[in-house]
Formats: sequence, C-alpha cells, structure tokens
Amino acid sequence: MMSQISFKTPKVKRTFLGFLGLVGMALLTSEPCSAQLRISNAQWNRLDAALEEAQQTLNLPSISVAVVHEGQLIFSSSHGMLDATGSEPANSQSMYAVASNTKAFTSAALAQLVDAGKLNWDDRVQSYLPHFELYDPYVTDELRIADLLCHRSGLATFSGDLLWYGTSWSAEDVLKKARHLEPVSGFRTTFGYQNILYIAAGQVIEQVTGRDWEEVVRDSLLLPLGMERAVLSTNALENVENVALPHNELEDGSLAPINWVNWDNMAPAGALITSVDEMARWMIVQMDSGRVDGGRLWTEQQTRSMWSMHTPIPVSPFYNQYLPSMHFRGYGLGWELSTLHGRKVVGHSGGYDGMISRQLLVPEEKLGIFIATNTNSSVPWATGFDALGILLENEKGTPLLDFLRERRAAEPEEKAAAEQALNDSRIPGTSPSLALESYAGTYTDKMYGDLVVELENEQLSFDFQPTSLFFGELEHWHFDTFRLHWGSQMMLPSGTAHFSLNAEGSVESLDINVPNPDFDFTELYFIKKD
Repeated sequence: MMSQISFKTPKVKRTFLGFLGLVGMALLTSEPCSAQLRISNAQWNRLDAALEEAQQTLNLPSISVAVVHEGQLIFSSSHGMLDATGSEPANSQSMYAVASNTKAFTSAALAQLVDAGKLNWDDRVQSYLPHFELYDPYVTDELRIADLLCHRSGLATFSGDLLWYGTSWSAEDVLKKARHLEPVSGFRTTFGYQNILYIAAGQVIEQVTGRDWEEVVRDSLLLPLGMERAVLSTNALENVENVALPHNELEDGSLAPINWVNWDNMAPAGALITSVDEMARWMIVQMDSGRVDGGRLWTEQQTRSMWSMHTPIPVSPFYNQYLPSMHFRGYGLGWELSTLHGRKVVGHSGGYDGMISRQLLVPEEKLGIFIATNTNSSVPWATGFDALGILLENEKGTPLLDFLRERRAAEPEEKAAAEQALNDSRIPGTSPSLALESYAGTYTDKMYGDLVVELENEQLSFDFQPTSLFFGELEHWHFDTFRLHWGSQMMLPSGTAHFSLNAEGSVESLDINVPNPDFDFTELYFIKKD
C-alpha cells in the first residue's frame, strides 16, 4: 500500500529566565509551565510504523494523521487508499468526515457569542427556543445553554438518534419530537452523550445571529482558520477532489465503499468534513486560546469554560487496566477531558457511517494529534492513546492497537458463538398465531412516525417511512417473533420484530429490537393503525 509521510524537527526555544522571572511569568500567565518536550526522529518513525501496521493488519482502506507541536504542523502521514477498490493514495489533504469533532466548533461559535455579549452560558434555552421541550416541565424551564453542550440532560447516550439519522425530518421537526424521549437518570446527575441537544445548540446560534449555523461556523471559524476546503454538508462534496470514501467491512472481510449519508438535520453535532492538515490548524488555535493572525477568535476565558469539567464520567475498569495514568474523566463544553501521563488531555472522537476519527490535545505540551480513517474501526481511538505514549513517554509498544489485533483475531469465533446462541434460543416447531396477511399494515410511533409492513409472495417486508435506509424482510423466527434482515448495506446487525396481539386476537403493536451501540430501537413503540 502507498504511504505519504512528512515531518520536521520541532524548533526548540532557547531562553533563560532567572528564578524571579520564572515566578513572575507563572503569575502573569495561565499557561502551565513544563519542561520543553523533545521528540526524536526515532519516536516519529515508531509512530509511523504503528500507523502502517494498523492500516495493514486491521483492515483499513486508509489512515491519516497530523501532529502539531508548539504552534506548528510537525508531522503528517497517510497510509492506504481513498477507495479500497481504487488506486488513489490518501494523503494529509484527503477529506474525511470528522463527525462529532464538529461539536467543539458549535461550542466555539457559542463562545464567540458569549464574548460578544449576545448570550450567556447560563441563559435559559427556552428564551431562544420556546418550542423546544424535554420530558419534564422543570427540565424544559431550567435547561441552560451550557447544558446543551455537556451531556447531563438525564437522557440516555444516543437517545433520540433515530429521529435524525437518515430521516426526512428537519432539525426543527427533530427538536419538536424530542419531548417524547424518556429520561434514564436525574437532570444534571449522570453523563449521557447527546446529539439532539447539539441540534438545539445550533438552533440557538441561528436565533441569536439570524443566520444559518453553517454560515456562522464557516465565516467565524473555518475561514479565519484557513480551513478553506472544509465543508459542512455531504451536498457540498460534488466538486471536491481528494475525498476518502466511507467503507463497510463485509462478512468475508472485504471492504466495500458505501454511499454518504446526509447529516444536515443534525449538522451542529457532526457534519464537518475536512482533512487532517486542516484540523491541525484548528488544534493549533485551540492550544493558543483562540489566537489567530494577531487577533482572537475567542477569549482565554472561553477556553477555560470549554475545557473545564462540567459533567464527570467514571473511569472504567478497561481504562484502569490499559491506561492506568488516567485518574479522572469528564466532559466540558464540546470536549472530553481526562488526565493521562500526568497531563491534562482534551479530546474528542467522531463516528460517521464508514469513517472514524480521533483528536487529542495536551495543552501543557502544546501537542495535538488528529487521526482519521475511512471505515468503522476503533483504530483512531487506540492510535491516539498509543501515540501519546510514544510521544510523551517514549514507550516502545502500542498496547491498545495490540488489543484491537487480539480482539480482531477472536471475532470470527465470537460471532459464530453468538449466532449459535441465537439459534439455540429459537423455539422449533412453532408457527405465527395468524395468517401472514394479518401482520401487514401501517404501524405508528407517536414520536417517530410510521412503519409499513407488507406481504408479497408470502414474504413479509418492512419499511421505516421517515428513514429511506431502513427497509428489509422479516423471517419467521418463532411464535409472533420475526427476524429482521436489512435490505440495504447497513452497519447495523440483524434484529427482531415482535408482534403483540390484543384480547380479540388481532395484531395490536410491533416492537423492534436491534442490539447495537448506536441506535435504541426500543425507544419506539409502534401501534397498528390499519
């Protein structure tokens, strides 16, 4: 596979400060004082070798990375192809969907409005979006601008994502429907990652400025940063060159390019498409507290607000084992926060259909890393942490990438065992309670809308009306439960559809269950209309 790599030796500042001068500087600046970080060519080579090995052994079409240090792009590398079936190599200018890394741009746009005196972080959301309601009148009234950005609403992680993903609903429609979402914890008590509330944050920006969120972010952030190729909609990709294609991995291990899925209705939460080189510009300005070209995009106070912990996140046993120097985790305003290797780390991940990215900043060292790949893989997450070990601690190994290789080797056996367990749970010799035509009809969920079940040639099919991607066939499993098979190339696994009968023996409702980490189909309860 072809590779593109470049790096420069960082410039070392040679200055001397007496003890009094050092103390004076510490009092005058909020920047942490640390020894100058020096990274050897051997460390860069070790990092690039890890990237190349990951691309080849973990089945990636391509992987691209950019590293900044002391205000400069000092390393960029790409391995693999834009299209697994093509011959055009990826490079550091190749465009990738960076998904939820967009959230920090929405947060920064709001920070600019706070600096301008046009809103405050503590303003009530209802003052700007009176039509936006959540599950409880108190929560609706008490919800503040900062609450939209730090995932403490009481809703479950990814709750409501079925409202926007691939649907025909507008952003306004999605927010109006969100009032039906049920909480899983108390308001401001527990971390629950939310995309819906970032849609609301984008709507606040539009209400305050009188302009589209896309225009505001482009004019106030992207263009001043020099991110001129970046786009905020898949609709803008038509005439853009050097674009990585998203991929799914098929059952046989081959990689297949898939179509872009439009995310315009949740753009403030995840629509940005850009290159690792352009994200390097973003990281440099982030670690310089918003300074750019002799001016500021936001004040240092806003950096502190965005990088302060607003919602704690427990450190899991997994992190205790693999990243033992991670003592705290939390979420700020558009940013993940943690400690690692004795430093504060600010970061975020991004997950799009067939593209994953990871960003990590170490403000104390003025070090930033951005990794992108064009398939559904945890490699960017693992590479980010392993890269910090290499660059900060001169570690020789890559424990998290090694962990992913171990997991990948175990996957075929685990998948076979899971399929066998599912088959073992099937009750043989059963039949549906009714004739197949009795299950056909239109089912509706008060929040989501309609799902249509049809019968043709003794085969039941389903079609989620608002979501053109969600259709397929129903295979009888046992009793009134059918196995759901997607008709389009989906990242989602198979699931089940269970029909419930009323006291008269007629079909009353339909429950869909598709176990996966992204979309909670159990939030939907379809009642038969006809």
